[in-house]
Amino acid sequence: MSETPSSQFTSHRSQADPRRLAALKEAEGCFELATLRAHGAAPLAPACAALLNRVLYQLDEIEERWWPRADSQRLRGEVYRYLGRFDEAVEPLSFVAEQEPEDIGAWLALGWCFKRLGRVDLAIDALEEGLTADPTAAILHYNLACYWALLHNTELAVEYLAQAFEIDPLYRDLVSQEPDFDPIRHDAAFRAVASVIV
Repeated sequence: MSETPSSQFTSHRSQADPRRLAALKEAEGCFELATLRAHGAAPLAPACAALLNRVLYQLDEIEERWWPRADSQRLRGEVYRYLGRFDEAVEPLSFVAEQEPEDIGAWLALGWCFKRLGRVDLAIDALEEGLTADPTAAILHYNLACYWALLHNTELAVEYLAQAFEIDPLYRDLVSQEPDFDPIRHDAAFRAVASVIV
């Protein structure tokens, strides 16, 4: 989690400062334009990467003038994720999760980054924290099933997968195409809960 004490940000300009909101809205617009143009392509086109780097510059200016807040740090984390700079995304996303622990999106993004950094154990920790905020979030249960499957822990993968299905049966449709389940796909317990043909 972020080492920055949260009390540091309470005595500064109101979050409703219209100049800050306008600057943040502009940065968000650049981010949306870049991500729409990228369409999930890897590697990013130079124009998309340039737009994302512009967003980072805008965020530097916003945070220098009005201090980091969860909204700007969330956007910073998302930009780093799109740029494939997962190690740099961890700090701002951790800040958001610390400031707004009910934001399951921050926990999901942290887990996503940790997985890509080869730290599935930390990805699991992040999603478990997210479950304390919202134990009914099917996506958290589903992703935990994926991460436990990557660690070859069929028992926990099946347990979380069953919980995801109970909360939202539509997750059952994703299992057959999910590569994270490949390490346990032929296990009888997995096949029983997933009801997929492998």
